[in-house]
Amino acid sequence: MDHSLLNRITVNPEICHGKPTIRNKRYTVDLILDLLSAGSSHQEILQDYPSLTEEDILACLAYATKLTKYTSYSKIAI
Repeated sequence: MDHSLLNRITVNPEICHGKPTIRNKRYTVDLILDLLSAGSSHQEILQDYPSLTEEDILACLAYATKLTKYTSYSKIAI
């Protein structure tokens, strides 16, 4: 895993109530993951959010991967 990607993910209590965001912007990691899981392509996301980069999307995926390695598994509320 490219740890430099993870440096793009920031947590700041002043931005989006402390949710993980991309480079202190108001784009949350969960927004990007929701878009990807709904079937949006990287290109579609980049067109809709022109201030983001391919590396930002990869950083969200890397962050999610890291979280799944260190959290306990429980039933997800749907």
